[in-house]
Amino acid sequence: MNNPLILGIESSCDDTGVAILRGRKVLSNVTSVQLVHAQHGGVVPELAGRAHMEHIAEVVQEAVRRAAIRLDELDAIAFTQGPGLQVSLVVGTSFAKGLALALQKPLIAVHHMKAHILSHFIEEQGMNAPAFPFLCLTVSGGHTQLVVVNNALSMEIIGKTIDDAAGEAFDKAAKMLGFAYPGGPHIDQFAAAGNAKAFAFSKPKIEGLDFSFSGLKTSILYFLRKQAEHDEHFIEQHLADLCASIQGSITDILMDKLKKAQAQTGIQHIALSGGVSVNSGLREKIKEWSNERTDLHFYFTPPKYCTDNAAMITIAGNFLYHEGVFVDQTVSADARLPW
Repeated sequence: MNNPLILGIESSCDDTGVAILRGRKVLSNVTSVQLVHAQHGGVVPELAGRAHMEHIAEVVQEAVRRAAIRLDELDAIAFTQGPGLQVSLVVGTSFAKGLALALQKPLIAVHHMKAHILSHFIEEQGMNAPAFPFLCLTVSGGHTQLVVVNNALSMEIIGKTIDDAAGEAFDKAAKMLGFAYPGGPHIDQFAAAGNAKAFAFSKPKIEGLDFSFSGLKTSILYFLRKQAEHDEHFIEQHLADLCASIQGSITDILMDKLKKAQAQTGIQHIALSGGVSVNSGLREKIKEWSNERTDLHFYFTPPKYCTDNAAMITIAGNFLYHEGVFVDQTVSADARLPW
């Protein structure tokens, strides 16, 4: 079947997502966002799991309604097996298994990070799929990776973070500045009016293609503490410049490694995936690079497919479906699902 009708479930963290795709076209993509975590400054696993249990059935119903299909028309059920928060993954995995069993449909287990990469293959106006092989920089709250994508089922990590992810660095720095969780978008917003050269922070000297952001976070923390000793209003008086400088430091680290990876691999097709790939500072630097290197081809997905969503799980499920890669009812969620 060239265009299977697949329902996908995403529950790796704090958003409950359900999407239905016919082939590579999105019929519905519904997400229930958990706002409760903002008051805690980060995701609380127990609260996330409880919210998934409360909302997953109604999100499935809404996705089916918007897609204007019947459940018995589905050809398969896809779900996020991992990596992610175990308590959240268990809810999505259990629901998917139950639904597949009740409908007597094949079950497809999807790797969350590979799904981010494969989101580029959703067919939608304005979206162009990269040609294989391509190099993908995947940046999110939990992961930062450089991946050579040979084809949909063959991917090789050539660089990864050895400590914190880029998204975590954004959120932790934002918390230091007094922003609510998630803080990355706030930094991006205020950075637009700031000078990225106003303040300098130490950058890691990591050999090869791996990333590190823990030293940068420490450098920001000590700098802000020192300035606060002399001026308690320093942050609010220099907020835009601080945001621009922090964003500039993080995106410089990402770009340095991405350019090095491109030089080493010689791959001319480059894609960005993950929630941090919507950052305007990062996209601007990619644009500058594309102006310098007209031989390179760059690919972005719309913001709605960059953050965690079920459409990316379903498109990954589509590729696995065509290769006959299914799982049985003994499958279980895996918070540290290997690549």
